[in-house]
Amino acid sequence: MSSADKSLSHFSNPLPDGSAYRIGIVVAEWNEAVTGALLAGCRDTLTEAGVKQENILTKFVPGTFELALGAQLLCTQDLHAVICLGCVVQGETRHFDFICDAAAQGIMRVGLDSSKPVIFGVLTTDDQEQALERAGGKHGNKGSEAAYTALRMLEEFK
Repeated sequence: MSSADKSLSHFSNPLPDGSAYRIGIVVAEWNEAVTGALLAGCRDTLTEAGVKQENILTKFVPGTFELALGAQLLCTQDLHAVICLGCVVQGETRHFDFICDAAAQGIMRVGLDSSKPVIFGVLTTDDQEQALERAGGKHGNKGSEAAYTALRMLEEFK
């Protein structure tokens, strides 16, 4: 079933217990209407899982390109996982392709280098409407999904 037909934020497994974890979230400031909604969904899911507010460290970076460095800096702190939230909307130039590729590769590298879950919660959409649909709209909230993914990785590899 394509994502056009359903909300993606319904999880097949129960929400893991997050009460023992400290989680970092790095958020791109660009397109704040979308990234703010992603952050709200992420925080809601983490707290629902039992992660204490004081164990959620949130930092902001200018844009999606800067998420990897922000994640790398957070990985040097006493955190169990880092969640990266951003949004890139297709424009008229190839800039979209470069930013999406750099963000994905950079975030993956930080996770591999740090041996910590570093989660890619970045929307890469054709337009603003698609982004909003995935930031708490009819297709769920990618921020919530990123939080769930971090908790599942921690649960699986503790």
